[in-house]
Amino acid sequence: MTAPAAPEDLFARLDALAIPHATRTHAPVFTVAESAEIKAQMPGGHTKNLFLKDKKGALFLLCAIADTAIELNAVSKLIGAGRFSFGSPELLMERLGVPAGSVTLFALINDPDRQVTVILDEALFAHDPINFHPLRNDATTAISPADMLRFVVSLGREPIRLAFDAAGKPSAIEPEPGSAHVGG
Repeated sequence: MTAPAAPEDLFARLDALAIPHATRTHAPVFTVAESAEIKAQMPGGHTKNLFLKDKKGALFLLCAIADTAIELNAVSKLIGAGRFSFGSPELLMERLGVPAGSVTLFALINDPDRQVTVILDEALFAHDPINFHPLRNDATTAISPADMLRFVVSLGREPIRLAFDAAGKPSAIEPEPGSAHVGG
């Protein structure tokens, strides 16, 4: 396996796609709760990113707004996956090239074989900008929702988009015709 991308590689890719981005460094954070101070200092939607494995061995990256309730069993049933568990730190490093605590949408850059299916919380699109770790948990990078989608599509992916109700029950969002290929 080639070495995982570094933040500089990610920024170069964003630049090559003409995606504006702003990054702020900070103390390392490992949980949504630990990031409260950072959230207060940075505008936009803050995210939680879950690396999941189903009982069949399929891998998923679920990216959501930090305070979205998520009923994982309902998600797996809706998308036709097996029961979810969290992927191990070793599997996370092997497939997405980031350590535990640094799970991020941007880690898809380290999965050129597209073995990880991406699931996006529709609430992400209501925030501008959206904040993700840039492959490490001691910085936060902000991009627009349209550019988030453009980044995902540039990697040859069609994300599963789900909306979650207050109890965490998901419903599928059908993308508008042509919207998944914005600028791509």
